[in-house]
Amino acid sequence: MSRQTLSKACLEKLAKLGILRIYLKEEILQEICEKHPPDSKQSTQLLEEFKNKNKISDDHALKNFAQQNLLSVEDLQLLSARPLCIQRYITNHFISKAEAHFLKRKDALDQVIYSLIRVNQESLARELHLQIAEAEADFSMLASEHAQGPESQTRGVIGPVPLNQAHPALAQRLRGAKPGELLKPFQIEQWWVIVRIEQKMETSFDEATSQRMAAELFELWLRDAVEHRLQDLVKAAAQP
Repeated sequence: MSRQTLSKACLEKLAKLGILRIYLKEEILQEICEKHPPDSKQSTQLLEEFKNKNKISDDHALKNFAQQNLLSVEDLQLLSARPLCIQRYITNHFISKAEAHFLKRKDALDQVIYSLIRVNQESLARELHLQIAEAEADFSMLASEHAQGPESQTRGVIGPVPLNQAHPALAQRLRGAKPGELLKPFQIEQWWVIVRIEQKMETSFDEATSQRMAAELFELWLRDAVEHRLQDLVKAAAQP
């Protein structure tokens, strides 16, 4: 059923049930599958897999299954092929943009583990830093005793967390530091901070990451497409 055949009352009902956006999303996915169907060999194979998954023994049982779900066998063929159709659409339209999206998202993908102590006095921060640098005291012990933030409960250890979750001033220093490096005390707002990098886990742009970035771009596109379609419906409903 296309959106053009739905009455205003039906659309309003979907909206009141809180599923209008879901309906529009599924409608767009259906259209993608209709425009990018698999070949006959793939379609047959996918339908057989659908039958096996749903314990459908033969064509007669398949027809009954379709009727019980207000569908045709052709509808079931399209539904069984949907994952393949969508993946093909993603590959054709978004793989080429995946690396650029990856570079924009890298700070959210790269993760870091670091030790942190924050105090509100510069002199104390410098004294603690000196004790750690000279191996006079253990970082975790000093964090438990002196840290004035929640890191005192974790012996100073934070992470693994995405780089972009840290304060921008901290993230900048974390980005440029090497594992094991103890940074000199620096100020962030009202705090004086001592940081040691424990481990960096940088995400590389491999095949799996490329597929993930392309899928993210597709989801962003799909969300926008749903909103545009919804706005079209709103405008149409407002017309006399």
